[in-house]
Amino acid sequence: MAATASPAAGGMDGKPRTSPKSVKFLFGGLAGMGATVFVQPLDLVKNRMQLSGEGAKTREYKTSFHALTSILRAEGLRGIYTGLSAGLLRQATYTTTRLGIYTVLFERLTGADGTPPGFLLKALIGMTAGATGAFVGTPAEVALIRMTADGRLPPDQRRGYKNVFNALIRIAREEGIPTLWRGCIPTMARAVVVNAAQLASYSQSKQFLLDSGYFSDNILCHFCASMISGLVTTAASMPVDIAKTRIQNMRMIDGKPEYKNGLDVLVKVVRYEGFFSLWKGFTPYYARLGPHTVLTFIFLEQMNKAYKRLFLSG
Repeated sequence: MAATASPAAGGMDGKPRTSPKSVKFLFGGLAGMGATVFVQPLDLVKNRMQLSGEGAKTREYKTSFHALTSILRAEGLRGIYTGLSAGLLRQATYTTTRLGIYTVLFERLTGADGTPPGFLLKALIGMTAGATGAFVGTPAEVALIRMTADGRLPPDQRRGYKNVFNALIRIAREEGIPTLWRGCIPTMARAVVVNAAQLASYSQSKQFLLDSGYFSDNILCHFCASMISGLVTTAASMPVDIAKTRIQNMRMIDGKPEYKNGLDVLVKVVRYEGFFSLWKGFTPYYARLGPHTVLTFIFLEQMNKAYKRLFLSG
């Protein structure tokens, strides 16, 4: 007589039990928010570097270290955490949706014998999850870009948002609700690039490290896989990211926007600032994205393990 599978071992279809979808979404957002608390200063430096030299002006910052010291000198310690509330809301919306959808799709497309999806399918899952999350998170993204850019402007030109909710209310009231989704297309395009590179390369890197026999499924493995993933993502996504940043920070000049679309941004950057300016601030971008990738996946893995240990075992 066949033995009956225990609840902890698996369900009726033979697959191991997993956490509910709502928990996956919650853990995704919490992991991203936890990482943001640590990397917000790097995000601010990255945004300032990408806006430096805009419109053929002299670059405000020579290096990321120069940017950081200049911000500390001019705005103080609190200044490097400007926009934290917007960064947290972005993670609560964008990352919750992105990682939640990715995790659900990944598990659904995993074979009954535990065989994970192939590389191309992982990339497709990542792009789908990223584009959906980006659409949901665009309002918080717009607020974040504007709040982190404010300190570089003369006092009479600053927007002066008090927090992310004040920013969202004022943007909707002063510029119209559609402005909350300004730059939505390049934001979604960036998310497609980022998630295709980040999520797929993380899964692939982790799988490769485990198959090598030199790693076990622990924090060291997650750290190494995340660093590889962050490097790939940085190189692939920077040109799209600078287009997104400048569109979301732009102002109307004589009733006309500074840029028509993302392609217009790229053309003007290449024409006035040089081709390699598309990768302006590579160091702060990776310095932000690398640790954020590491921390997000480490927090996510640890929360998933704790949930399985507390609620799905025994």
